[in-house]
Amino acid sequence: MPVTQPLGRSDVLVPRLGVGAMTWGEAHGLARLHPAKIAYGGAEGLDEERAAWQVSIAAGVTLFDTAAMYAGGASERRLGELSSDAALIATKFPATLRAGADDMPGQLADSLARLRRDHVDLYQHHFPSRRVDIPRLMDLMADAVAAGRVRAVGVSNYSADQMRQAHAALARRGIPLASNQVQYSLLHRRPETNGVLDTCRELGVTLIAYQPLASGALTGTYTRANRPRGLRRYRKPFDRRGLAALEPVTALLREIGERHGRTPAQVALRWLIENDTILPIPGAKNRKQAMANAEALTFHLTQDEIDTLEVATRAWR
Repeated sequence: MPVTQPLGRSDVLVPRLGVGAMTWGEAHGLARLHPAKIAYGGAEGLDEERAAWQVSIAAGVTLFDTAAMYAGGASERRLGELSSDAALIATKFPATLRAGADDMPGQLADSLARLRRDHVDLYQHHFPSRRVDIPRLMDLMADAVAAGRVRAVGVSNYSADQMRQAHAALARRGIPLASNQVQYSLLHRRPETNGVLDTCRELGVTLIAYQPLASGALTGTYTRANRPRGLRRYRKPFDRRGLAALEPVTALLREIGERHGRTPAQVALRWLIENDTILPIPGAKNRKQAMANAEALTFHLTQDEIDTLEVATRAWR
């Protein structure tokens, strides 16, 4: 049986690995210019996304993360096409930058319609905004839980202080803050130094790690002689200086991976999975990527390997 554990202190049981579905679906109009699609390439089509869905679920990777904002709702629509009772769906509010807290109930209804579901397993506030009063939004989230439209409440890109605000507001309604989704990887360890990871541990909140492979930098694919195409090429760590600094890390990942018969990417994911507070959600655009990600669940790192990786990437804290 696949290993599951509660999402934070909620009643929702989740696997130790999820799937980021940000690039899924067929975007139209200006949604085709979504930064993620420019950076990682467009969708690979329904057949490949269905295969990624099926492979993931078969491996016990049953949590799929999306957002109303991704590709103008195309990602939610794709998950709606593929929807089954075997999957857990996490999505996010808002659909537009102009939304305020009181827009949440209507936008939740729109998301549920695109997902073809009567409830969402995890509903998250995508990012803090001056337009959105956190206590007011959490009160509306609690109403959605009471109505059976949301099973667990999460946030995304929240600071430690913002997490405390959300946690306190939900606690007044007897509901836990289940998760905070933030960028976290061996090459982005800021949650360890800005208080977010410590606050997650203190409050019993799961840290959902997006970009756990640092946009592909931890796969070992890219070098100074083989930089990625598209938008990533112009972002750290994909400039030549960044890739040069990365070489000892990818060499270490490769060395550890060879001991376990695994790839550098699988080792990087496993480093996160070994921490019970963290749930990584790597993207998977096709069957091959989904299968490779799921392999991270099939082995363990030794404590010495975990410590060695921690020391080797301390500069990225």
